[in-house]
Order: sequence, then structure tokens, then C-alpha cells
Amino acid sequence: MTDDLRTDPAAAGTAPGLKRRIGGGGIVIAPGVYDALTASLAATAGFEALYLSGAAIAYTRLGRPDIGLVSMTEVAEALAHVCERVDTPVIVDADTGYGNALNVQRTVRLFERAGAAGVQIEDQTFPKRCGHLADKGVIPAGEMVGKIRAAVDARRSEATMIIARTDAVAVEGFDAAIERAGRYAEAGADMLFVEAPRTRDQLGAVAAALQGRAPLMANMVEGGQTPILSGPELEALGFALVIFPGAIVRALARAAQDFYGVLRRDGTTDAFRDRMFDFAAINAIVETDATLERGRRYEGDGPAPRRAGAL
Repeated sequence: MTDDLRTDPAAAGTAPGLKRRIGGGGIVIAPGVYDALTASLAATAGFEALYLSGAAIAYTRLGRPDIGLVSMTEVAEALAHVCERVDTPVIVDADTGYGNALNVQRTVRLFERAGAAGVQIEDQTFPKRCGHLADKGVIPAGEMVGKIRAAVDARRSEATMIIARTDAVAVEGFDAAIERAGRYAEAGADMLFVEAPRTRDQLGAVAAALQGRAPLMANMVEGGQTPILSGPELEALGFALVIFPGAIVRALARAAQDFYGVLRRDGTTDAFRDRMFDFAAINAIVETDATLERGRRYEGDGPAPRRAGAL
């Protein structure tokens, strides 16, 4: 597994790292993923980073809404599977950190060990809600400042990005959200994420107010509170990273609904064949032949593996 964009502490300072890439200019577009298969497909498509979405995990693992039902260990398990499968750096949605500042520290350590290149923490009350749902609450800004400081102290490598999200636009207003984001930058956050601006002008105002404090992140949710802008449009405003966190689930859910409707109607998949992979194609994607070939290296009485340090 390559370390050029991951967070291996031994490579920190010599490898470019996701943090260095984001600071190097040009927006990074990170699609949402929820498991190793979607991560491998996104990586093959050529994206520079992936976003492991808590909402997408809730939708797919639980079949339930993004309202704080997913646990830290469930996200950590999904993250470990993703990072084992792909070399592309992964930013993980850590919700509220699953508790107070001490819980945040445990979350950061666990997610970093699992392979996260970035950990995103938000200032909502618990149980949290999707950032584009109504009736959210936020904790006091000072408490969130403590969580960010705790996260920064807990990480093993400075290459691991701590991303601070505020949901205060919908709760306390736009100006309060900007003030909170500034305080989170002072606490050591590597990236700032003001969730759910409601207009293009508000997106521009976020960038104008916070540019220079830390790189900025935007969230595009089809049908959500924020207008959908392209990566180049957001880059022109001053954003360094844009995520499309739940889009893959919405796409697959629509396809699955159509598929099950066809199978129930016809009693066969024939009418859907041009919209699905066949058996050989899916086995190529999951690298069945290559995996079996690796296994053959350990069959029979082949040469013993060389010990570490042996000449």
C-alpha cells in the first residue's frame, strides 16, 4: 500500500500527504463512499480523495436516517475495510466525536489507526442530525473549541487532518457560524466546514470571511439546503475541498428500486441486463483472479518467505 497521500506517521514530513495536497492549490473533489466496493469504484475513477459518509453508512447498514444512530465502532469498521481496499486517502465523518473531548480523542486515535487521512468533527448536540435536516442544535462554541484542541492533541501524525464543521447557520445565524469557524481555526483545525449555506452568495461570503484562516470545505447535497455548484465554481469562490457525500446512495437506491420492480414484474432480470454487471464483470472489479493467484503463492512446498532483515 502506497503512503504518498496517506497518513503513515513514519512518512510524515517527506510524503506529500492529503493536507499538503489541499494546501497546494486546485480544488479536491471527494465523492462519498460507504463500503470497500464503492471506495474501490471511486478510486478506480481517479478521485484524489474519498469521503466516508456517516449518513451513507446509516442509510445502507441500518436502512435508517442520519440522526445519530450509527456508532463509532460501526464507522471504524467500515473505515478499516475501505482503507484496507484502497490507497486513496479517506476523510471520515466522525459526527460529534461520539461524546465529550475525551471521547473525541478516542475517536481520532481509532480512526487514525484505521487509516483515515482526515477526521471531520461537528458542533451539533447529540443525537445529531443530517446537516440538511431541520431542528438541529449546537453545543456552546467553547465546548467545541475544547473538542478541536483534544482532537489535535490526540492525533499521532500532523499529516492527519482535523476538520471542524459548524452547523450554526441554521441555529444561530450566518454571522455566528462564521465567528465559530474562526474560533475553531484558532483551536488548531486544519480545515473549516460551514454546513448548509443557503445561497450562492452565502457560499461566497463564507469564503470571503474565512479565507486565509484555514482551507475551506463545501458540501453538495442534491435537494439539500445549499445550491449545487461544480468543483470549478467552488474553487473560484475560494474552496479547497468539496464532498458529494450521499450521492452514491441516492444513485444506487434509485437503481435498486428499479431493479426490484423489474424482477417482481417479470420474474427475470432480462429487461435490466443492460444496466447491471454480469458475473464476469463484477469478478473483474473485485479482482477475483488476482486474489486467487496471490493465494497460490502459499500452496504446496514453495520457498519459505524471507525473514525481515535477512540477507
